[in-house]
Amino acid sequence: MAVCARLCGVGPARGCRRRGAAREQRRGAAGDSEPDTDTDPEEAGGGGGAATEDEEVAERIEGGRPAPHPGEAGRAPLSLLELPPELLVQIFGSLPGTDLPSLARVCTTFRRILRTDTIWRRRCREEYGVCENLRKLEITGVSCRDVYAKLLHRYRHILGLWQPDIGPYGGLLNVVVDGLFIIGWMYLPPHDPHVDDPMRFKPLFRIHLMERKCATVECMYGHKGPHNGHIQIVKKDEFSTKCNQTDHHRMSGGRQEEFRTWLREEWGRTLEDIFHEHMQELILMKFIYTSQYDNCLTYRRIYLPPSSPDDLIKPGLFKGTYGSHGLEIVMLSFHGKKAKGTKITGDPNIPAGQQTVEIDLAHPLQLPDIENLRDFSELSRIVLEVQEQIRREEEEKEHKQEEDDRSQQAASQPAAKPEGGEGAEGEETTAGSEGATQDKAPASHPFVLPMGVISRNEDYPRTCRICFYGTGLIAGHGFTSPERTPGVFVLFDDDRFGFIWLELKSFSLYCRIKVSFQNAEAPSREAFDEMLKNIQSLAT
Repeated sequence: MAVCARLCGVGPARGCRRRGAAREQRRGAAGDSEPDTDTDPEEAGGGGGAATEDEEVAERIEGGRPAPHPGEAGRAPLSLLELPPELLVQIFGSLPGTDLPSLARVCTTFRRILRTDTIWRRRCREEYGVCENLRKLEITGVSCRDVYAKLLHRYRHILGLWQPDIGPYGGLLNVVVDGLFIIGWMYLPPHDPHVDDPMRFKPLFRIHLMERKCATVECMYGHKGPHNGHIQIVKKDEFSTKCNQTDHHRMSGGRQEEFRTWLREEWGRTLEDIFHEHMQELILMKFIYTSQYDNCLTYRRIYLPPSSPDDLIKPGLFKGTYGSHGLEIVMLSFHGKKAKGTKITGDPNIPAGQQTVEIDLAHPLQLPDIENLRDFSELSRIVLEVQEQIRREEEEKEHKQEEDDRSQQAASQPAAKPEGGEGAEGEETTAGSEGATQDKAPASHPFVLPMGVISRNEDYPRTCRICFYGTGLIAGHGFTSPERTPGVFVLFDDDRFGFIWLELKSFSLYCRIKVSFQNAEAPSREAFDEMLKNIQSLAT
């Protein structure tokens, strides 16, 4: 602290008492008030009386004149105040914007220098990626400091990925800085069954700072343009939006016109094109349910899964086919010897947040040749054999654990581990894990769906890398009687995989969502696991 004080010229450096007394005398004559203690960046560079010395500094900033050397020529500066103002602008501009309010409280000179828009223009660019020509803001009377403090810094907690609370349907919202706006984009899967097509997206809200000195929140829902809205940050990982003009959501043709418009946007077709009666019921149910949330929504933060060099493929977000429910968004993550697929969007049977598939990476499957693979009974036999093997392994593990517990209770001293016990088992597991790792990218094998297995998309890959035993979650309407049933995880390439649901005799194809999401990385593995647990508990 003493070193910092001497550098700033406010501590016990030689000659500083004389300068300090003179500065206090000038400050008293000018009626300078005590520095503000608020740490909001909005306060940095504002207020404070102007002393003669500060006016000279400001003139040098504006005129670009170098600062004269105080005292003897060539003497090194003893204080930051003796550095040229243009150099102080460069130094202050390299600091995080959240630190600048504290810097502004050091002295009136620093506060005056922090009024320089160059500093805040750099912070907007480096911290939030604003690459627009911020100089145009001068026409509207809005400074770069206003953009940083009243828009970017104020709403920084809502940047990133979010899952809206829309009952079982969920969703994927990406809040980003887009030029001089903060926009919430709702990402939608492509129209069923075109799983290879890119994602669709539409704006739900936007925040901007243009002609007024406070940020404006606008709802983008409906077809009548932006209108008044409100955002409330409930806590760090949760916020809510509210529309104050829901009449903008209504259409002149009433609910029937709204439904037909929604159907074209959501499914890319009309109701007359959908011949399956059950599918019509599901579509109508979704429209009625989601329409209730057009004026107020709550969002909870989600993270992208962390990756590891040992992962089978890169984890991330995928879009997959789910029969009459259409395409849904699934998050693939790896957890040691397991891989999990968690629904980000859902349906009345398996809601968003539930774990739709689980892959056992310790049990790869050796599929039969292409001719025998067409026989569904042959594939079922292979899968059920592995299922029985896993059941026996779990029973043996439980039995061994019970014996170990009894041994520990009976012995006064910890018994030595017998040869070939847990150590041997661990070696065997490691070997199996290494084998699975080595099989990450084997030569491609021919692949075809067995006869009788239904696929929404017949254009699936005809070669695969490797297959694993897995389980899929199925349930009745309203998530009743959920159970995990055996299936086959099929890895096609780095961006596509599939899952064969044996009990349903159906096939889901998943394709990677190739979008670079910002501010979506989990701070730690523990934070990601906690997020998965939270969204699953909310779905339950």
